[in-house]
Amino acid sequence: MSTLTDTDVSIDQLLDRPWITVVWDDPVNLMTYVTYVFIKLFNFSAARAHELMMQVHNEGRAVVSTGTREEMERDVQRLHEHGLWATLQRDDKI
Repeated sequence: MSTLTDTDVSIDQLLDRPWITVVWDDPVNLMTYVTYVFIKLFNFSAARAHELMMQVHNEGRAVVSTGTREEMERDVQRLHEHGLWATLQRDDKI
């Protein structure tokens, strides 16, 4: 019979942790355009897209999607194609 150690659990949790797509503030894109892109790419309601755009504007960044690494790479690529600055990273929350 084997038992899991704290280290084993941490590694398992780390491997299961999802990836996120982060959109960063930039001095180029208009707020209305960023809102439009969020609606177009992620099917957000106008209110949710506006809320995320304001988070980008006021806080410098916003998480717009969560999922597998491959899905987030695709989302980042799509955002780049629309001229937005976006990156992916592991979710900080476990």
